[in-house]
Amino acid sequence: MTARITRRPSARRRLAAAGAIAVTGALILTGCGDQTDDADSGDEGKKETTSSEAPLFDQLPKDIQDAGVINVGSDIAYPPIEFIEGEEIKGIDPDLAEAMSKQLGVELKFQDAAFDQLIIGLNDSKRYDIVMSAMTDTKERQDGAAEDAEGGVDFVDYFQAGSALLVEKGNPEKIEALDDLCGLGVAAQRGTANEALLEAQIEKCGDDKIEPFIADKDTDSVTQLQNGRVQAVITDYPVAIYTEKTAGGGDRFEVVGEQIDAAPYGIAVNKQNTELRDAVQKALQAIMDNGEYAEVLKEWGAEEGALEKATVNAGK
Repeated sequence: MTARITRRPSARRRLAAAGAIAVTGALILTGCGDQTDDADSGDEGKKETTSSEAPLFDQLPKDIQDAGVINVGSDIAYPPIEFIEGEEIKGIDPDLAEAMSKQLGVELKFQDAAFDQLIIGLNDSKRYDIVMSAMTDTKERQDGAAEDAEGGVDFVDYFQAGSALLVEKGNPEKIEALDDLCGLGVAAQRGTANEALLEAQIEKCGDDKIEPFIADKDTDSVTQLQNGRVQAVITDYPVAIYTEKTAGGGDRFEVVGEQIDAAPYGIAVNKQNTELRDAVQKALQAIMDNGEYAEVLKEWGAEEGALEKATVNAGK
């Protein structure tokens, strides 16, 4: 998701679904569901991934070691970063989490939630141990100044991407930049930097008004473009490229203009949980060093966003 940062207050809301979602290493435990329910992992056919012999197991906090799981908050509707296909969770984040789980020796269990509720679930309700959801690392979130980041978080940075403009194939409105959106219908996801870009452009357009559509899920934005409700979607660059290539066999949409405001994605961790933050950073650096990180990005055609180092709080 990159460019995800809250710029304006948004009402707290829950998304209805059929159950929480979990992935343990390579094993998908259950399907999509309401973020208020824990993922039902079950025991039948479960692959044991907890291992005190893993390289970084002893670097984890004791409660994580005892639980054998790191609960991961994620908005799982953002291909190719994370998405559901059938009963499986797929994408860059789940694949990186699988590789990291081998270093840490514990499960990384994904739970689906609305994007603008993820840091609240991390810092307030303690529902998640980390957030991994194409979340932009920014000073606002580090300091707790963003509306969805009360108390602040630390980020372990793992990817870099900006925003992009997605339009109908053939670009009938001749859109090439944000200034070309004036007078058109434009969609973006709530609680993201893409929404912030849209809001800034609305002010810039003045009387030549943009008609905004603010979606709870990025996939809803694309639906509005498909049905003609809007003429452009502002979304993350890798998501826009993936949609261009896959929707309608590549004949439905296209990405126009240049990538906008590239910034790092970060794995968010509560600022008080430095032990977990450091273990996650070491696990990420380990898969960068052993080549698994590059393999995941190559599989999803996302090599352009690769980082060389697992930095902490590198966002500005």
